[in-house]
Amino acid sequence: RQVHEVQSYMGRLETSDKESVHLVENEIQARIDNIFSNLERLEILSSKEPPNKRQNAKLRVDQLKYDVQHLQTALRNFQHRRYLREQQERQREELLARTFTTNDSDTTIPIDETLQFNESLQSAHRGMDELIGSGTNILQGLRDQRVTLKGTHKKILDVANMLGLSNTVMRLIEKRAFQDKFLMLGGMAVTCLIMFLVVQYLT
Repeated sequence: RQVHEVQSYMGRLETSDKESVHLVENEIQARIDNIFSNLERLEILSSKEPPNKRQNAKLRVDQLKYDVQHLQTALRNFQHRRYLREQQERQREELLARTFTTNDSDTTIPIDETLQFNESLQSAHRGMDELIGSGTNILQGLRDQRVTLKGTHKKILDVANMLGLSNTVMRLIEKRAFQDKFLMLGGMAVTCLIMFLVVQYLT
């Protein structure tokens, strides 16, 4: 229920005005922190379940933790995009508020080429900031997922040893963990390639 409430608040972010968006962000962060606190208690409670229910309880807690980590990453992405928009608006207002003095009649400035070059640099700079921010959040999410998967894998192995699962099931679990590792590495490689292409063509 708390996860669904956070998801509904996330939908309000895009429609919130400048005055209320900070309040919505703070409310979402507070609810996410509360969910993480509850998940810690749930982990302790799930370890006290009877052996035949313990595995299912731990898997459900891990799935909830995975969902909340995704919500945390989405909130960070939104905050980063909002910061970039506000920074651009401040720069635009500063440029419009700036006063200029007239030059002497014999003084000329090649402003068109300089302005175009400056706009290209700013566009490339903004693109790099967005890519770096998105890449950082993606890598953080991947690291969080890896920690969750490693913890889940360890817990499943403990439960499997206790319940005496077959070797076939154990091999399937290890194969899935191995595949997830390659998926993570592939995602990191694609992110790095996109950042390289943006730098190559925008600058």
